Amino acid sequence: MKLPASDHPVIANPDDFDRRSGSPLERLLFNHRVVVVTLFLLITAALAWQAFGLRLNPSFERMIPAKHPFILNYQAHKADLGGLGNTLRIAIATDKGTIYDAAYLDTVRKLNDELFLLPGVDRSFMKSIWMPAVRWIGVTEEGLDGGPVIPDGFDGSPASLEQLRANIERSGEIGSLVAPDLRSTVIVVPLLETDGAKRLDYVRLSDSLEQLRARYEAQGVKIHITGFAKVVGDLIEGMRQVLLFFAVALAICTAMLLWYTRCVRSTLLVVACSLVAAVWLLGLLPLLGFELDPYSILLPFLVFAIGMSHGAQKMNGIMQDIGRGTHKLVAARYTFRRLFLAGLTALLADAVGFAVLMVIDIPVIHDLALSASIGVAVLIFTNLILLPVLLSYVGVSPAAALRSLRDEEAPQKLAFWAFLDRFTQRKWASGALAVAAVLTVAGGAVSLHLKIGDLDPGAPELRPDSRYNRDSAFMAASYAASSDNFVVMVKTPQYMCAQYATLAQVEALEWKLQQLAGVESTNSYATLSKRASAAMNEGNMKWFDLPRSQDMLNAITTRAPRELLNQNCDLLTVYVYLKDHKADTLDGVVRAVEAFAAANNSKDIQFLSAAGNAGIEAATNIVVKKANTQMLLLVYAAVTLLAFITFRSWRAVICAILPLMLTSVLCEALMVWLGIGVKVATLPVIALGVGIGVDYALYVVSVTLVELRRGASLSEAYYKALLFTGKVVVLTGVTLGVAVATWAFSPLKFQADMGILLAFMFIWNMLGALILLPALAHFLLRPTAQAQPRDEKDEEAAAPQRMSSAVS
Repeated sequence: MKLPASDHPVIANPDDFDRRSGSPLERLLFNHRVVVVTLFLLITAALAWQAFGLRLNPSFERMIPAKHPFILNYQAHKADLGGLGNTLRIAIATDKGTIYDAAYLDTVRKLNDELFLLPGVDRSFMKSIWMPAVRWIGVTEEGLDGGPVIPDGFDGSPASLEQLRANIERSGEIGSLVAPDLRSTVIVVPLLETDGAKRLDYVRLSDSLEQLRARYEAQGVKIHITGFAKVVGDLIEGMRQVLLFFAVALAICTAMLLWYTRCVRSTLLVVACSLVAAVWLLGLLPLLGFELDPYSILLPFLVFAIGMSHGAQKMNGIMQDIGRGTHKLVAARYTFRRLFLAGLTALLADAVGFAVLMVIDIPVIHDLALSASIGVAVLIFTNLILLPVLLSYVGVSPAAALRSLRDEEAPQKLAFWAFLDRFTQRKWASGALAVAAVLTVAGGAVSLHLKIGDLDPGAPELRPDSRYNRDSAFMAASYAASSDNFVVMVKTPQYMCAQYATLAQVEALEWKLQQLAGVESTNSYATLSKRASAAMNEGNMKWFDLPRSQDMLNAITTRAPRELLNQNCDLLTVYVYLKDHKADTLDGVVRAVEAFAAANNSKDIQFLSAAGNAGIEAATNIVVKKANTQMLLLVYAAVTLLAFITFRSWRAVICAILPLMLTSVLCEALMVWLGIGVKVATLPVIALGVGIGVDYALYVVSVTLVELRRGASLSEAYYKALLFTGKVVVLTGVTLGVAVATWAFSPLKFQADMGILLAFMFIWNMLGALILLPALAHFLLRPTAQAQPRDEKDEEAAAPQRMSSAVS
């Protein structure tokens, strides 16, 4: 089979080219190239300067679903719930005996004082054995007595240490602030999102904590730190190594593109335009009031990767036309005509894929969606407009141009392209669709086990052997009251929180929660009342029950710690200490509390979820679970609509969309196999896979449809698409897949997971566009019956007007 050399006439002299041809946009850009390039240079310089003002500083409150009922309940009572949101837990462990050592206790005191003075600390709710708010209650010869855990006049003498031992045993803090093995204590450090008018600086806070850790560990203790702020600090620290992986990925993309083209100048130009897009994004973000966080730091590379894909298509089209003898300016205009509409549709699909993330009610995801959409919109200017204009000046090397036509001028189909062309035949198409059906069913069955939220203890964003996760494991092993706490708020009328009927229901809720496998212990004012009842009866455990006497309950209230009930006595808190924050654990607690609330809420008492870090994470999981399905439906609806507007053929839309759906199903199955849950860090990857994947299909389908409408057979049309855009689909799919696969070695596990998922989707979307798409086309697409041009010369003359009309 001999394919037509080109759908445009060969024009070697630009003076012979009709500058008035093409769409209005093409004439505006290419007839005023100097103005266009100058304008782009000025914008790039200005935005590069603005990029220096971009800050990397996350926000705890922006990472939680602000409008979820759990969070609204927490915010409504936040003034009475200090320390139940963004909180650090710092354990100081000794390897020399127990905590009843004067030198150890003095070290804890000094560290406590330094932490107290750190910027952003909510000092009124800070807790440790050295804080006066941590008290003991007991029955002495004089009656009910109490006081701060550290006795007045503590001097480290044997007598004062013995007094401290007695106070700690009566405080109820063993398992919470004091380890049961008496070898470590905890300092609880609640944080304020804003310190006056200034936002909490997580980078500075993390550096201060590490400096304190290094200084005090030199004094013979071990410091273990957990909490959101430390996770974020470690993620930001890991970002410094992430830049190395970005550089490696960029080098791989450049090397693969250079290997394909053998042209240094055009390769560098494609890379430069993609980098310009990343610079524009980084410059626009501070202008629009955005900041980067650990989850959006990958955006510049993703914009670069998408830009490389589109840039390679433009360069390949210009290279082929120059190889046929067309002048570089004319070749640039031809390629703009052919691919601008397909590229624009693909980028709009990418932008819409990110924009639908706005349905997720989490501010940081909103920022990510807007930032990514801006980045993709920038590519319309840098890679669809700037790159062809620059290539019209630079061109490509003659040797590279001739090499680009080698496959087209071969006397017979080359083996690889001939193999792919077989999927346009019924036998191969049927086999491909049968395999796809099996994969869909199998992948769908596995994806039913996909979990929402964390599947591992500690911080899944970090490696299991990271310092943070080792610290988290120490906390879980050493303390009965873990750092994962789910707090139920019990709302009552004013001064009614200590009523026996109220406390009886609180006790019933605690009993139900204690039966759950993921619950280690609970604590509430009801529990305190039972302990006090036994204490006031000579410690006899037969009296370990709720006092029936309201006078006794009122007496206990005057000495109860404020974290169990508020000053107005209209709010109680039930602390549920969990063994971890895995998705199943949180789901079980949420269902138990919601069922209890539905059965027992009344006008006088309401059980409200939820505060505490586990309560906030449970709310996040609920929002993510709802948004996951909603997001996929919206992104596919948007991509389908854009594809239909472009192709005006429902058959072509099915050919383009079904391979993407298969990749989405298989991606979810891969997440199950790898033990990756759907959460804030991974949810955007799913939308990204659809957005980027449709690029491949659009470039292949656009050329195939043009050839079919010219009367070519499906085999001829698809083979022409392979030679023109298909080879670049293979190049970019493999290149980007290999590039992001190197992220698997990142010290940040969430980046490693993202790299694996992106590599999988790049490769599978490429295979879908090259194998499944022509198989579907065999059953859905047919040549358009129309009169053929009388000869090749007439066809070449008619093609530019037809393509120009399509672009317009």
